[in-house]
Amino acid sequence: MAKDVKPTRKNLMEIEDRIELSERGHGTLEKKRDGLIMEFMDILDKAQDVRGDLADDYDAAQKKINMARAMEGDVAVRGAAAALQEHPEITTESKNIMGVVVPQIESSKVTKSLDQRGYGIMGTSARIDEAAEAYEDLLESIILAAEVETAMKKMLREIETTKRRVNALEFKLLPDLYDGQEYIEQKLEEQEREETFRLKKIKDKKEQAEKEERQAEAAAADEVAPDEDEGSTAEPDMEQSTAGGVPGGD
Repeated sequence: MAKDVKPTRKNLMEIEDRIELSERGHGTLEKKRDGLIMEFMDILDKAQDVRGDLADDYDAAQKKINMARAMEGDVAVRGAAAALQEHPEITTESKNIMGVVVPQIESSKVTKSLDQRGYGIMGTSARIDEAAEAYEDLLESIILAAEVETAMKKMLREIETTKRRVNALEFKLLPDLYDGQEYIEQKLEEQEREETFRLKKIKDKKEQAEKEERQAEAAAADEVAPDEDEGSTAEPDMEQSTAGGVPGGD
């Protein structure tokens, strides 16, 4: 990925911004993951207790119903069950745990008094009453277990999703961004060194040209100076020759 990035300062700034954003996101997701794990452990402890209570309630309900069948017969037990007029009601709401929406189940009309169960008190025995009460407790445990188990599964899925995102940032995206940043910085440093070297060469050439120009000017000045000296020496000689010619004429 690093070599696919064009080494420009604009791209470097964009990568630095992405790194900053990714690092903040990574930190936030790590905190969310840790918080979810803590919440999940609390729910897991609760789920283990609920499972234990559910198993105990189920065993107790089975013993009670078996006893009622043995003492009263299946017909009496089925008749008492069919006499129920008001069935349990369940309403569901939702609550937010660390960004995870989990269900909150509310039940009503599960536990009933003797006169609310629909069968005649005189026509049944205490065995049927005990069995009915045991199954009411079992139903309460089932509702609570459904709420806790659903919340636990949702939390577990969210933890796995968050862990994958954290790992993707930590082991894929951020290393690629760091490589891209390093690649661009190295290329920019190379370009800067090349530009510095190029400017230095240009400066050296310019200084050399100026030096050669000064040397040429100095050489030209040196050639002009002897010519002037020779001209000034020739003029006195001519004057002396002219002066010597006049006496000879006389």
